[in-house]
Amino acid sequence: MSSSVETGQNPAETRALGARLGLMVLVSVPAFLIVALLVVAVEGTWTPLHRLDGSASDNMHRFAVGHPAWVQAMNVISNVGSPTVMRTLVGVLAVVLWIRHARRLALWAAVTIAGGALIDVVLKAVVGRARPHFTNPVALASGGSFPSGHAFTATLGAGVLLLWVLPLLSARSRVVAWIIAVLVPFAVGVSRVALGVHWVSDVVGGWLLGVGLLALTAAAFESWRQERGLPRSHPVTEGVDPEEAHIAVHSQEGTTDRISGARGE
Repeated sequence: MSSSVETGQNPAETRALGARLGLMVLVSVPAFLIVALLVVAVEGTWTPLHRLDGSASDNMHRFAVGHPAWVQAMNVISNVGSPTVMRTLVGVLAVVLWIRHARRLALWAAVTIAGGALIDVVLKAVVGRARPHFTNPVALASGGSFPSGHAFTATLGAGVLLLWVLPLLSARSRVVAWIIAVLVPFAVGVSRVALGVHWVSDVVGGWLLGVGLLALTAAAFESWRQERGLPRSHPVTEGVDPEEAHIAVHSQEGTTDRISGARGE
């Protein structure tokens, strides 16, 4: 007799638990643990971390002061990858998915990006870290420094868009999509340090929070799917909901076909 029967669990529940624990143990837990250690190091003024942050910030600032074109490029990247832009993109995607009957996927996208916004606000208030300060700054920003909201939200936004579009792509296109999804938050994070408005550890914390939250919501979503009898998805290659991704893209075609059939065309 199988172990799943002995423990009173059916195979679907066992697979759901495995998917949830796999993503949480391998991705979410390590990411959140490192963020917690960063918070402790920041709050405790751990010398090695502050020395690294200060050295990187000073070097980037000296380079920026002497290269106006670099500052302009970093400003463009920072603005394009801002939390406002990323949240708007995901919000629009969620609305379109809902309208096109991909409502599970729409809810996942909305909950993920909204959860990130809440975590960002709370952590900034709790940690209360001051931003870098220079006598001749090339850019200014307000609010707490840890974590970098730009790096955090860019990671979430790129991740949500990636996990939606993956099932619609060929194998080669998926590789390209993954590269873009990694490079976007990386570039946004670098731009924040280059502009002198964040420490390196702020950006690393933002990246880790984004990856951890994506893995956590994807694991919860996968468990929810399997509890409803849907086949298991593989987020790395298939996204979080391949069925609804296709529904969202082809729903108009299906509607047209149904209308044509009703008319006898």
